[in-house]
Amino acid sequence: MTRIRMPRSGVCEDMDWEKHPTPAEHATAERPPEGCLVAAIRIPVRIVVLVLVVPIRLAWDAVAAGGRVVWRRGLVPLARALFVVPWVWLWRRVLAPVARSVGAALTWLGRALFVWPWMALWGYVLAPVGRAVAVALRWLGRALFVWPWVALWGYVLAPVGRVVAVALRWLGGALFVWPWIALWRYALSPVGCGVRAVALWVWWKGVVASVAWWFRCVMTPAGHGIAWLGRGFWAGLAFVGRGIGRLASVVRSGVAGVGRGIAWLARGLAAAGRALGAGVAALLRALVVVPAVWFYAHALAPFGRGTATAVIWLSKALFVWPWVWLHAHALAPVGRATALVLKLVGTSLALAGRALGAGLTWLGRGVWSGLAWLGRGIWAVVVTLVRWIFVVPAVALRRWVLVPVGRAVVVLVREICDALGHAWRVAGHVSRAVGRLLGRLLRWIFVDPVRWAYRTVCTPLGHLVRDSVWRPAARAVKDAGAAARQALAAARESVRQARADVRRALFGAKRAEPQALVKDRREPGASQARTLGSSTTALTKD
Repeated sequence: MTRIRMPRSGVCEDMDWEKHPTPAEHATAERPPEGCLVAAIRIPVRIVVLVLVVPIRLAWDAVAAGGRVVWRRGLVPLARALFVVPWVWLWRRVLAPVARSVGAALTWLGRALFVWPWMALWGYVLAPVGRAVAVALRWLGRALFVWPWVALWGYVLAPVGRVVAVALRWLGGALFVWPWIALWRYALSPVGCGVRAVALWVWWKGVVASVAWWFRCVMTPAGHGIAWLGRGFWAGLAFVGRGIGRLASVVRSGVAGVGRGIAWLARGLAAAGRALGAGVAALLRALVVVPAVWFYAHALAPFGRGTATAVIWLSKALFVWPWVWLHAHALAPVGRATALVLKLVGTSLALAGRALGAGLTWLGRGVWSGLAWLGRGIWAVVVTLVRWIFVVPAVALRRWVLVPVGRAVVVLVREICDALGHAWRVAGHVSRAVGRLLGRLLRWIFVDPVRWAYRTVCTPLGHLVRDSVWRPAARAVKDAGAAARQALAAARESVRQARADVRRALFGAKRAEPQALVKDRREPGASQARTLGSSTTALTKD
């Protein structure tokens, strides 16, 4: 590392003139020095291993590529066809319909058991009772809190307030209004009349006379000429408008006749549908609803209540009362006597055990002391024999035989492993080069001709088909769909109008809703707003 100081700028910069070592060089630098025997073994081993590993690596890469192709293009589709598709079909065609049927049945059963009885209880018992209670509470609340205050206001506070208001009004007029009225009537009004007369004379003679002369001598002749031109133009427009109006009336008469026929047919179909629906509803009510309600009220409910009472009583008689009697008259006295006997026996055994334990403890201490002395002597003899028979020869064998042989074996295995890794990496580069060559050949032989044919033949032909066949066909289909939607919308509007006419004829017109007290001024009214479906001009409106 060389440091160079730059005196002119006053900045000290470190410049690295040496190349930084690579990780491999770091690993080499960390290794201990090697001898000539290691270098002599390394090169032949690497050459032999490279010759053996390159075919293995090529075969491995080929097998891996083939395995990926077989996995992606063969096993995965086969597994999908064998396991996924049958289960999906089974779920969609068998399990899902069965589950939906079972769910529908359980839903109906749940409604019949838990929903409809509560709905009937609410509709025929709780709701009427609640409405009656609400009416009673409302009347009571009005009698207690509303009518007394209304009477107090109507018969006490309002008359007193009116009297006080009259008195205050008279007092205010006497103090603040009548003096000013007298001042205006007897002082300010005569003066104002004179000023007003002078101002009117000046206004009439100075302004009104000039404007009247200008209107009479200049604007009136010009207005007569403009009115004559406007009448002629309006007569032409009126003639054209009358012709367009006659044509529109003819078209409207035809459309109205077709609409009246469709409306008559729709009214007949609606009347027949209502009569058929009423008959089916009455038949279902008479055949299904009324027998089911009678059967539930007179058979199922009494039978269920009686069965529940009998089952509860029988369960108590079989499972509750016998066990209660057994516990009270047999198990409890026997348990108390057994506990007393066990308590006495346990006290006696505890006293005997404490005496026996003291004697055994004294005897055990003496025996343990003798065995410990004997064991220490035997252990010392055994340790000495094992050391001189096994440990010393094993240490000598390890120090003078195994360690040198192990070092040699470690060096050999390390070099073989390094050679295998180096050869595997070199074989990987060779395999990649071979794979690239094969890929380039396949590209030149198959991909580039197909791409050229796609770009130069298929793409222009596809554009031609799209522009000359597909888009016109799609546009025609879209126009046909729009026409069909418009026809359906017109038919739907006619049917809706026919239904409205039938409803109006049967039930009368809808009651006019009361107008709001405060009208929203942010939006214009119906007569002032813009209209899209109708016209408001004098020439085109109906």
